[in-house]
Amino acid sequence: MIAFEPILAGAPTVMILGSMPSQISLQENQYYAHPRNSFWWIMSELFEFDFSMSYLERCLALESAGVAVWDVLHNCERKGSLDSAIVKRSERSNDFDLLLTRYPSISKVIFNGAAAQTIFARHNERLTQFIKQTRPDFRWHRCPSTSPAHASISKHDKLKAWRLCLL
Repeated sequence: MIAFEPILAGAPTVMILGSMPSQISLQENQYYAHPRNSFWWIMSELFEFDFSMSYLERCLALESAGVAVWDVLHNCERKGSLDSAIVKRSERSNDFDLLLTRYPSISKVIFNGAAAQTIFARHNERLTQFIKQTRPDFRWHRCPSTSPAHASISKHDKLKAWRLCLL
């Protein structure tokens, strides 16, 4: 499976990284398309846009708020949608060296869950060290996964945690 192009325009200051789109997202060709995934609801609450807008309008709302969205992995093998089912040896990371060179305005990365952070660290150790040495203003945060598989935290508690990271 191959991931999507990023939601990205202008000079974003924040990059939200998931691991890999779910089966439903891949079928719909939309980030966070599962109806119980709380990502779009959380973003609509934080950036004050209508949750019921079209996918394109929600993407534009994030772009105008300076938020980019992408996944850590460009492609991988996985049965189903769970991050735990990703075959490690099949992982191919997106090119974050190139992305952060082209978009130096990004000064904060927020991982949508622990898996995204772990996979990123596995593939981007050199980049992470370089950023720590050269960009002391750069921030890294991990928020609770918005996935419906991460049901031990309510969507309202997820919203609180995301608010602390984003705003």
